[in-house]
Amino acid sequence: MHLLILGSGGRKHALAWALARDPRVTRLSFAPGNAGTAALGANLPLAATDLDGIEAWCRSERPSLVVAGPEAPLCLGVADRLEAAGFRVFGPRKDGARLEGSKVFMKEILAEAGIPTAASARFRDSAAAKAHCRAQTAWPQVIKADGLAAGKGVVIAQNLAEAEAALTAMMEDKIFGESGSEVLIEEFLDGEEASIHAVTDGRDYVLLPSSQDHKRVGEGDQGPNTGGMGAYAPAPAVTPDILATVEASVFRPLLQTLRARGIAYRGVLYGGLMLTSRGPKVLEFNCRFGDPETEVLIPLLETPLLDLLLATVESRLGTLQLRIRPASALTVVLAAPGYPDKPVTGQSIHGLEGPVREGAAVFHAGTKAGPGGAVASGGRVLAVTGTGPTLPEARALAYQTLEGIRFEGAHYRRDIGHRALGRT
Repeated sequence: MHLLILGSGGRKHALAWALARDPRVTRLSFAPGNAGTAALGANLPLAATDLDGIEAWCRSERPSLVVAGPEAPLCLGVADRLEAAGFRVFGPRKDGARLEGSKVFMKEILAEAGIPTAASARFRDSAAAKAHCRAQTAWPQVIKADGLAAGKGVVIAQNLAEAEAALTAMMEDKIFGESGSEVLIEEFLDGEEASIHAVTDGRDYVLLPSSQDHKRVGEGDQGPNTGGMGAYAPAPAVTPDILATVEASVFRPLLQTLRARGIAYRGVLYGGLMLTSRGPKVLEFNCRFGDPETEVLIPLLETPLLDLLLATVESRLGTLQLRIRPASALTVVLAAPGYPDKPVTGQSIHGLEGPVREGAAVFHAGTKAGPGGAVASGGRVLAVTGTGPTLPEARALAYQTLEGIRFEGAHYRRDIGHRALGRT
């Protein structure tokens, strides 16, 4: 089989890493890929959002399956476009991808389905939004840009001044373009965050292991938010009782509501949850695998990834017996200097030569091929994953592997997994 994977980040390399091990996969192509995917197949000079170029390439090369990795092409309608041309796509169509593409739309769906979430108000006028904030007595408040903002569209405002500054930046200065034309102002939910990924064919679904990531750039969860500095799975905070509650109160009513609206959702439903004292509540939904969560979920799959993808696009997930390894995985992100604000790139990466330790994997994210090997090309450069019988063993393996990799100015968190380890 010939597969095309859209995207260039760490989650795409993790997906490719698993698929390349399957003897049924004879050819892998990537649009555009990175230095890691180049070792597994062919990188194409196509952006993941170049729908015209991707469709033309598919018509010429006839891939067996297209795996849409990032949210941007899904929100642009890449699945609609390619399915209309006769190609199979793992990923929702544009109407389903709105769950991530519009936070206002997501809130409408959650309300219709009766799914627990934070109380919120929506605004298109910055003056009205600021007046709403001035009337608040409970802080912090959460300001969210409606549209896609590369993971930077959420501000936890500790006071009125921070809220007004965020609203000015989003709605008046247009730092996120049209994505900030409408905003949500939400109550702040206190608790512990967790992620749960479901893969669905629109009717049936399977759950992947729970996970937790680390958003802040610094140890002790200090500093600015990032796309994620590390993750681990499964998450001890998500007990069997909590998971059963999430299935009953979130995933089942969500899929029922999408079907009632005529939305045939096929792909990943990645729920960001807050585990509050009043039960789990939904913070957000994403229409693709999380990053860096994918880098810990994929190594825990015992069922071949290709089986999961094909069962989804062929609408037969109800017959798939998903098998998960009885193990733990932890990944640590190696970032470029200046990340997340102004990452400095172009450094040669050393220590990638030769085989990695058994149970470890090094996933490329912001890398590209240079004359002497891989060079840093993005803020999050590599994700180093360890897998083991227990979380402490997985963690030790990840950090041991990371010690052998270096590039100028590289930084990473040394406390990934601290929440879970604190429970033991």
